Amino acid sequence: MDSAHGSGQAASSWLPYASGEDGEADGRYTVRSVAKAMRLMQLVAGGPPAGQSLSDLARALGASKSTTLALARTLTAHGLLRDARPGPRYTLGTALIRLGDIARGQLPLGDLCRPLLAELADRTKMTSRVAIYDEGYPVFIERVDGPGSVRFHTPLGQREIPYASGAGKAILATMSEAEVRAMCQQTGLHARTARTITDVDSLLDNLAVVRGHGYAVDDEEIAEGIFCVGAAFFGHDGSCAGAVSVTGIKGDLPDWRVNELGRMVRRYADQVSLTLGGVSYASASRPSGRRPNGGRALS
Repeated sequence: MDSAHGSGQAASSWLPYASGEDGEADGRYTVRSVAKAMRLMQLVAGGPPAGQSLSDLARALGASKSTTLALARTLTAHGLLRDARPGPRYTLGTALIRLGDIARGQLPLGDLCRPLLAELADRTKMTSRVAIYDEGYPVFIERVDGPGSVRFHTPLGQREIPYASGAGKAILATMSEAEVRAMCQQTGLHARTARTITDVDSLLDNLAVVRGHGYAVDDEEIAEGIFCVGAAFFGHDGSCAGAVSVTGIKGDLPDWRVNELGRMVRRYADQVSLTLGGVSYASASRPSGRRPNGGRALS
């Protein structure tokens, strides 16, 4: 998993098992008509907000209008598509909202991320963690200790300092300047070590570097001798959903190794984004990409 396999097209990311030009998965138990219906939904999801016409969908699907109409009407009858008038022009249906809420409840993020965290911990020999976004704070929900003898006291389920931790700064970097200033006013910028950033303008400068790199570094800012590297991940709506991080002993760690770790954590965070139906950091950073938290581009 050295690299993320992301795409800037949000429409394709929520149908991970599709393959082939018709979006039909391989396997003896595949139902071709169902696969074609899923491909139709994928096309609608990738279309304009006003919907797509039957002719456009039939052409993109490579099917006759009658076949496309039958598929569209069946999906509409079950609320998975909506027939917008005048038209018909098809958009995604409201039943997907309910199914999305149910799916999130049935797929706990910690369980989904644990295999990635285990691999990341094994590769870095450090403690890996995943945090969810909670009103600007990182709340860690899963942890995998590295294979070494050092263990860090990293309790789960509680808010942690956003302005001094790797995960916290990665999350703050997805927010606007006004949001960051408001957050700092709420939390205060209290020194935990001599290296803690305690000035909001200096923090904003640091966050600009974070956006450029795609990852944040806690360089002994919470505890002396301890460093952390974190990278944000994004949900299906393009908003920041949390961050992945690794924690280790600083020692004589050279800058090139910190940068190497940062790029690795960034790639694993992208994997979490794709698992959630989101896009990679590179896609979210482009002006044409979906904006984290509904705001500006990251770059």
